[in-house]
Formats: sequence, structure tokens, C-alpha cells
Amino acid sequence: MRYIHSEETIEVPESVKISIKSRLVTVEGPRGKLTKNLSHIAVNFSVIKKGVVGLEIHHGNRKNVAALRTVRTLINNMIIGVTKGFRYKMRYVYAHFPINVNLEVNQETGNHIVEIRNFVGEKLVRTIVMQPGVQVEASKAQKDELILEGNSLEAVSQSAADIQQICKVRNKDIRKFLDGVYVSEKGNVEEE
Repeated sequence: MRYIHSEETIEVPESVKISIKSRLVTVEGPRGKLTKNLSHIAVNFSVIKKGVVGLEIHHGNRKNVAALRTVRTLINNMIIGVTKGFRYKMRYVYAHFPINVNLEVNQETGNHIVEIRNFVGEKLVRTIVMQPGVQVEASKAQKDELILEGNSLEAVSQSAADIQQICKVRNKDIRKFLDGVYVSEKGNVEEE
């Protein structure tokens, strides 16, 4: 079944400036600037009035209408990122061998690097390079906790996923060996 006309609207706060040129969306706010290329999705963008952006699809099927809502959510996440930012907290979980984590910054690219040592007693050093724009620090208030912060939700969540996935227990019963680094809390950097 085709939907003749589907539309969504996005409320843009006053502190945020949004510009769309040939489906390349740029959002600027107090915390920085984010860009996202949406040229692969057939969505029409329009400015309805000051502070309101409209998205619409003509003669789209169910998947096209779902893509319309996805585009709206992506842009909303970019707006939240440049105003409040995103923060993920990760905890180290271990039963016997304490996990050692070293944090470094690559001098050439400026990306943060996380090194995980002594995971389940293994000698292997696990190295994860964070996505661009993601800062990592060890928590001062809580033992065995990492804090990942950034403006892009995709970059912060992908970095957290990379850390969690590299610490999978292999060749053992995962019901018994619960060791790993897991996301314990998700939130914003600037709470209201």
C-alpha cells in the first residue's frame, strides 16, 4: 500500500542553527557542530516557519514512511548532542582477575585509545580506538568505571559497543564467566 503524503516536523531550539543542503544536514549549537549525510534517503526537507523544519515523502510505501521517522530521530539526536551532549558510563565486572584499563590519546589523530589488560587473566592487550569526537576518562567518584562523552550519539554508543564486544569471554560458559566491561548508565553531559 502506498501512502500519498507523509510528513513529520522537527522543533529546533533557538540556540541551535540547522542547515540542509542537498540532504547534507549540518547542526550547530553551543557544544559544537555535527553533520550527517542523508542523500541515500528520498526525503524532502522544508522550513515551515522559524524554528520548525518539515520532512515529507510523497507516494512512499511502509518502509519509506519508517525511514521518514528515522530521519526525524537522527536529526533530533543531533540537536540534543549539540545542546546537551551524550554520556555513557561503563563498569568493569570481574570475579577473580582484576581488569586493568589504560587511557591514552593518539597524538596524530587526537582520538582517545583504551587499552584493556589482564582480562580473565589473559596476556593479550586489547586496544580500542574511540570514534572521532569521543572523550574517555576514568571516573573519580566510582572505582572501576569509564565515562565516555561526546556530541554524536552514534559515535559515543559505537565506542561503548566496541569496548563491550572486545571483552567477550570465549570458549567458556558465559553464564558462569560474567567478566566484561558493560554500559551501566546512559545520559546527557549537561543535565537540566
